[in-house]
Amino acid sequence: MEKVLEQLQPYLDKNMALTTALTLLEWDNETLAPLEGISNTSKAIGILSDEQFKALINDDVKNILKKLESKEEYNKLNERERAVIKQLRRTYRQLEAIPSKEYKEFCEFSAMAPSIWAKARAQNNYEEFAPVLGKLIEYKKRFANYRNKEGEKAYNILLDDFEEGITMDFLDDFFGKIKTEIIPLLNKVIKYNDIISKDYNSLSYTIEKQRDFCKWISSYIGFDFNRGILAESEHPFSTNLHNRDVRITTHYQEKNLENAIFSVIHESGHAIYEMGISDELTQTIVGAGTSMGVHESQSRFFENVIGRSYEFWKPIYPKLVSTFPEQLNSVTLEDFIRGINKAEPGLIRIEADELTYTFHIMIRYEMEKLIFGNEISLEELPKIWDDKYEEYLGMRPANPAEGILQDIHWSGGDFGYFPSYAIGNAIAAQLYYHMKSVMPFDEYLLHGDLKPIVDYLKDNVHQYGTMKNMRELLRDIMDEDLNVDYYIRYLKEKYSKVYHLETE
Repeated sequence: MEKVLEQLQPYLDKNMALTTALTLLEWDNETLAPLEGISNTSKAIGILSDEQFKALINDDVKNILKKLESKEEYNKLNERERAVIKQLRRTYRQLEAIPSKEYKEFCEFSAMAPSIWAKARAQNNYEEFAPVLGKLIEYKKRFANYRNKEGEKAYNILLDDFEEGITMDFLDDFFGKIKTEIIPLLNKVIKYNDIISKDYNSLSYTIEKQRDFCKWISSYIGFDFNRGILAESEHPFSTNLHNRDVRITTHYQEKNLENAIFSVIHESGHAIYEMGISDELTQTIVGAGTSMGVHESQSRFFENVIGRSYEFWKPIYPKLVSTFPEQLNSVTLEDFIRGINKAEPGLIRIEADELTYTFHIMIRYEMEKLIFGNEISLEELPKIWDDKYEEYLGMRPANPAEGILQDIHWSGGDFGYFPSYAIGNAIAAQLYYHMKSVMPFDEYLLHGDLKPIVDYLKDNVHQYGTMKNMRELLRDIMDEDLNVDYYIRYLKEKYSKVYHLETE
């Protein structure tokens, strides 16, 4: 007699096959597809998304899932199988109440919207994107309302999609602590900014040489080019089909060396996570990163904790200088390290330093709270955005491209995503202090040996996919929940050192 779990497998297999097809279409849209072809491709994405939805959200799966959750059947399952059931139930909760027709329409619309956003940003024209943004917001409000069975606030429902269990109450406290502790540090640092020069960054750097160096540094930190590729797109991102086909992109600028290097290190961190997922889990419903916060912790761990450290650059800075001798021969390693860690308020999130970055996320978090609390109109969004930049960073965007149109996320309907970046920063700092206590972390970096660090992350974070959520991972690794105090300590120690504040 066929086991109950075996009855579920064909539905899971179909869902995974459709996920693969959708990933390839979305990758193509972002990297190679001609602009005029995106609309027709978006229709195909809508149809495939509808089939993917129906592959899991149907009466057969609902009945099988109910049987598997019974005590008799559940007790027969091993740990991996139980994780599959848990993840499927979570997916079911997210999608079951949404009408299939509306979900298809949303997927088609959100596949097309980024091209409209890109055009609007290039033209500095918020009015062109505003109707699209309004429609995306309405979709998400409606979907949250369909799912809301316990009087939960709409924005909490969206936050939970990206980070299980995270709420506005948690984030208000989280960001409140950062504001209290870091604003005084930022104000102190700004007074000393003239002592750090990074004029080298805006010199001309041949794009082809940037490509070569970025591919090398990606491999150096652990990206396996037998299982992954590095391409180019307007907005850097990472995606994957499984743990042996992981894809990342970057964007090169002739007069901004740091942008390409650190976006490649960032996306490589995401990719190393996906490559480290167990072979037993990949291409299953639990074969992905457990949350966006944990995913961002890995990208920002490599980009900032490792990638902006003296220990990391000590053995490899000569290679960067030999690649660009005319621009960097007169720049010492110490000056380079201080330059890549210089803190100064700016308008663009993806160009922000570690110290100011979380303020960019706070602004987006506060904007999304207003949007989904029905406290702001579509017409008011640009002004409120600009007001918040003036309040937090003392700068006002001159146009929509450096203001509300700068990010791609909302054009894909990803409301609730932004706080994951800040959560990722906090997890990365917490992991850093823990790993320093269990291994000679700095020595590995100084000797150019990142393998023990990558292996530790694979053994303790990556391999589990979604079998453990963020809090379960942290408790199993260090017997502690997420604690923002480590992140605050990390920023204070780092910037006191960079700016020699400890000598005052």
